[in-house]
Amino acid sequence: MVELIKRNIHMDSIRCKAQTQMTLEDDVIISDSRPDAARLIMDRGNVVVEEVKVTDDHVSVKGRLAFHVLYLTERVTADAGRGDVAFMEGDIPFEEMIFMEGIRGGDSVNVNWELEDLTIGLINSRKLSVQSVLTLSLTCEEICDEETAVDLYSEEPVEFRKRTLDIASMAIRKKDIFRVKEEVEIPGSFPNILNMIWSEIQPEAVEFKVLEDKIGVQGELRAFFLYRGEGEEEEICHYETTLPFAGSLDCPGAQEGMIPEIRFCSEEREVEVRPDFDGEERVITFEQCLDLDICIYEEERIDILSDVYGVVKEVTAVEKNADFRRLLARSSGKTKLSGHFKCEDEKAMLHKILHTASALQLTGENITAGGIELTGVVNMQIFYESSSENDRYGVIRGVIPFQYVLEAEGINESCIYPVQAFVDQVTVAIIDTGEVDVKCVLYFRSNVYQKWQERIVEQVIVTEPDMEKMESLPGIAVYMVREGDSLWDIGKRYYVPVSVIRQTNELSSDEVKAGDRILIVKNM
Repeated sequence: MVELIKRNIHMDSIRCKAQTQMTLEDDVIISDSRPDAARLIMDRGNVVVEEVKVTDDHVSVKGRLAFHVLYLTERVTADAGRGDVAFMEGDIPFEEMIFMEGIRGGDSVNVNWELEDLTIGLINSRKLSVQSVLTLSLTCEEICDEETAVDLYSEEPVEFRKRTLDIASMAIRKKDIFRVKEEVEIPGSFPNILNMIWSEIQPEAVEFKVLEDKIGVQGELRAFFLYRGEGEEEEICHYETTLPFAGSLDCPGAQEGMIPEIRFCSEEREVEVRPDFDGEERVITFEQCLDLDICIYEEERIDILSDVYGVVKEVTAVEKNADFRRLLARSSGKTKLSGHFKCEDEKAMLHKILHTASALQLTGENITAGGIELTGVVNMQIFYESSSENDRYGVIRGVIPFQYVLEAEGINESCIYPVQAFVDQVTVAIIDTGEVDVKCVLYFRSNVYQKWQERIVEQVIVTEPDMEKMESLPGIAVYMVREGDSLWDIGKRYYVPVSVIRQTNELSSDEVKAGDRILIVKNM
């Protein structure tokens, strides 16, 4: 009786994937509760996926593009310029049927999105034109249990050997939400808040660490608030701050040293204003949610059964191909980027930079010698205050292209290398009344995995020996080692255990070289 001892190794793979690009456009009426628009200042967009339905070879994705616009208003008094600001929001629904060959009803599909372009224009004082290009990427991932033979039990003399594999096996796969609740009290030199006009809260420098049964999360929230202050003049005020945050999520089965592959998107939440201890409206509260797609790998070194032969019976190993991956490199890098932009409004007299919104877009990821060549652009919206009495606020838009090689020694075309990219340390300096210099740091990171196929033993077949073949083998022989031979090859050819060959020839190891003479004594 020969029995294989097996172990399930969890490996993930992409069974099928699809991508589609769509154009969303609509003319949107400014609601009656909002003032007329004279000029648009800033905008941003976010995609909300509401429903994913899977049928055979098709996936239906339903959602909406939510957009937000900050604009300059038309003043009703004849002697006043366009100095006031207002905010509006809206959405464009969409429903797309995507062909995805091989998908079946009941399968789970991940939907990722990227807003390739968002253009919002002013048709007239009560109507906006919204145009966007949206890319949806769909993947159906599956976790395969590779049932791998790691040992063998036999009641009869059987020779077997093992080989060592370094692998990164799938330990945890799930989705979760990390919530950050914060409150900001504006400084005493600022007036009380009459009403909030515009807010932006952007997670930055977010890092994840695997702990014992937990995932540690830390980062920063860059928050910008534009509000109307209390008082006779109802002055428009702005306040920007950076809030560090840290916390953890329960994650049973997690262990220190595991490899996190965690992606997140930030879900926008309403900002609320509440009174401080003196009853004055000075405290801003909000909850920022990070939707996490969690994938955690465990590095392991395992010994698997690689070959087997019989001594008194014929023992044959039946093999199959199995997919494995291992961590090849942990890569991270930074690069500095700069740009120079002019204000489109030639009459603008820049007085102060109020806020800068940036968005990094990767357009290419290619394997090159010793690393990953990354190309893309950083889109900038620079919100400024002008000295002009007529147009007090405005925006400078700019695009900075970049090219960067993220070093990853040993990487090749068979590797998997999910890349994460972030913008950090953005600074804007006014160098002239209508020109600015922009500097920022781009940060990249990637875990590079080598993917390969390995032959593994699926089953062992034991049969009675071929007596004619056995009788043709000599009881004693001297074998001249050829190039590429090993003691295992010699023992398998003569049905003799490797340990017996070593003992007979007084060998201290299994190492042999071409030209060596090996004495073979067959146990009868």
